Amino acid sequence: MKLFRSAAIAALTVSCAIAFGAPVAQSATLLDFLRGTKSSNDNTSGKRHNTLFGRSDNLPGSLDDDTGDYPDSPSNRPLPKVSAPRYFTYKADALKLVNVAKFAPKMETAAADPAQVGNTGDPSSTGAIQTVNVAPAMDFTENPRAFMMDVKAKAPAEVAAAIENYYSKHDGLLWVDANGVTQKARDAMAFLATVDTVGLDPADYQVQDPSDTFSGVDATTKQRLLMQFEIEMSAAVLTFVQDTVRGRIDPNRIAEYYDFKRKDVNLEGALTVASASTDIKAYLDSRSPSNEQFQALKAELAKLKAEEGNDVARIEIAADTFLKPGMTSDQLPNIIAAIRQRASDQLKLDQSVTLAAYQGSQDYTPELVSLVEAFQTENGLKADGIIGKGTIRYLMGGDTQGSKIDKIKVAMEEMRWLPGDLGTRYVFINQPAFTVYYYDNNKEQFNMRVVVGSPGHQTFFFEDQVRLVEYNPYWGVPRSIIVNEMLPHLRQDPSYLDRLGYETSVNGQQVSSSDIDWNSTDAVDVRQPPGHGNALGVVKIMFPNKHAIYMHDTPQKNFFKRDMRALSHGCVRLSDPKKMAAAVMDTTVEDIDAQIATGQNQQVKVPRPFPIYIAYFTAYPNKDGVVEYFDDVYSRDAYMQKAFDATKKARHAAS
Repeated sequence: MKLFRSAAIAALTVSCAIAFGAPVAQSATLLDFLRGTKSSNDNTSGKRHNTLFGRSDNLPGSLDDDTGDYPDSPSNRPLPKVSAPRYFTYKADALKLVNVAKFAPKMETAAADPAQVGNTGDPSSTGAIQTVNVAPAMDFTENPRAFMMDVKAKAPAEVAAAIENYYSKHDGLLWVDANGVTQKARDAMAFLATVDTVGLDPADYQVQDPSDTFSGVDATTKQRLLMQFEIEMSAAVLTFVQDTVRGRIDPNRIAEYYDFKRKDVNLEGALTVASASTDIKAYLDSRSPSNEQFQALKAELAKLKAEEGNDVARIEIAADTFLKPGMTSDQLPNIIAAIRQRASDQLKLDQSVTLAAYQGSQDYTPELVSLVEAFQTENGLKADGIIGKGTIRYLMGGDTQGSKIDKIKVAMEEMRWLPGDLGTRYVFINQPAFTVYYYDNNKEQFNMRVVVGSPGHQTFFFEDQVRLVEYNPYWGVPRSIIVNEMLPHLRQDPSYLDRLGYETSVNGQQVSSSDIDWNSTDAVDVRQPPGHGNALGVVKIMFPNKHAIYMHDTPQKNFFKRDMRALSHGCVRLSDPKKMAAAVMDTTVEDIDAQIATGQNQQVKVPRPFPIYIAYFTAYPNKDGVVEYFDDVYSRDAYMQKAFDATKKARHAAS
């Protein structure tokens, strides 16, 4: 058979593919993807498959005497593909009309003249008091909810339901009294007008104070206006509470790369607390996340808004500039000018001789390389003297003030998806930063570089619990890699996996790869045995999830030297996996080494399971509270902006 080209071998040493569910050993079989049929283990299918050498008994058509093949057999069909998770057009919920009939008073009024009403035996026809839903004009103090039936107010569905339930169970009003709009209502309105400080849109919670329209109107009109204000005010307060606790955006509607259970918000309870509160501003302020990360983002947003319009003029450098030591470039004068503008005073002092001597040459000399390396070091970049996209981004000042504000608002929204308290001990992976942080005792103990999924194999955004560490792991090849990358070559060279030392099994029975008919067989599991060449290296840290994402070692250590590290099939590769394993196992690196040295594959439970956040923040504070900004490697912030726009449109649509 035709041997497999060496280029294909590299594809098999990649990290796990996670975008397509659990590893193949725990999921649908290979043939399910080849044919789009049910598994042979499904007894309801009524079909029988020869799982090794023969073909499916139910293949359409008849055997071709010349070729010995079925005309419509899998080998004659286009190769299948496992599709990546999808991004969606964000669908925001339309507002719902509050059903005031559930709590508006049923007013009692005298019936018509009994002499004009036939006596039918029905109490309502005898001149008794009748109940109708239209209130007569009356004094506010006698029936404060008069004219509530005239209210037309809309709110998000959960908010509308909470208002209906609350007012059905409680008499009286929260925001108005006999004198009109209360001071509590005015305080609440004043607070809601400032919620841009926490990344929300004040227009979403704006309520018109009717007091200015009272002059010259009769009591009936005044009361109608106050009833409308009462319900609109409750809707505004509850919408803010819901938004700031769980977020305006449902992340699961953005893409299949998000996996969150939206928080439950006790909105009816919020109205109860608001009713009893003596400081409504303090109560509403307390609903936003209080963790130090959110507070740092809030402070950064205030700082950026105060400085808005004071951006330093950017020195433009051509986006396609790529410069190595010894090369020449007409962009070099701009690069040196940008260093003069962006470098710290200390760096400019240390490099003063080089900066003073530079006269605009296009030659990238050793002295200028040292200058660039110093600038790269100062900005946390790899100090290799190579000027590419990453270095240019810093030379041009990174994000503009406006883009930083946008990133902060996105980050504050994303913080609302996570628990208000991340915990005293947790792992936090920030994908755009290509970094994992380990926290214990409420402090960052260490961080390390990671490799995350490439743009074509993106890592998901979700939270879970660290539960297991596996030493000398097997790599169960994900079905996406089998179908998308291995299968075309296996059809030409069935012995390929045998030569690479992979194990293949059918229905739990280990068989040689060369004995499998890759055109038609089903229930094939593929795995790579433990060893230093294993795609997962020597240790794997698991937080079992349906996306089959985990942290692990890798034999490809050179990837950690790169600034842009979105390079894997979706799992998270650790630059120092033994250190992380020791931390999560409450032990030492020496103990981890001893476990690995046995050469035995074993899974061990973490002594104390704790949270892990596989997150995506293009703006996030470091351990010192300084907000750092990162490239939007998956362009997810753009989808968030579209979700914001869709939500605004739905909330402000004309009635």
